[in-house]
Amino acid sequence: QVQLVESGGGLVQAGDSLRLSCAGSGRTFNNSAMAWFRQIPGKEREFVAGITWYSRNTVYADSVKGRCAISRDNANYRVYLQMSTLKAEDTAVYSCAARLLNIINRNPNVYDYWGQGTQVTVSS
Repeated sequence: QVQLVESGGGLVQAGDSLRLSCAGSGRTFNNSAMAWFRQIPGKEREFVAGITWYSRNTVYADSVKGRCAISRDNANYRVYLQMSTLKAEDTAVYSCAARLLNIINRNPNVYDYWGQGTQVTVSS
């Protein structure tokens, strides 16, 4: 049963912007911390950004700080990742994750639900 669905990935040029979306359900979204991770084949999943239920807290990886903004729309069970000034090293599969405990954590193993991921490719 699919719990989270990402969209918005694609092929862009270096310097471009992109907004990723993640659609959830009440089960995956309510009172959950949400996060975006990314993964390159052969490498471990990397934390990108996280946000708590009422958006009071956000956390970003150093590699994207200042270039990304995470936000959420609880009424519509959506979480977004706005990325700007994209670099070739941002190329990866981006996945959203939900953690039923409303605390952001950089460790992907503590998240309860995952989406299938959306590919982002940045050409230089």
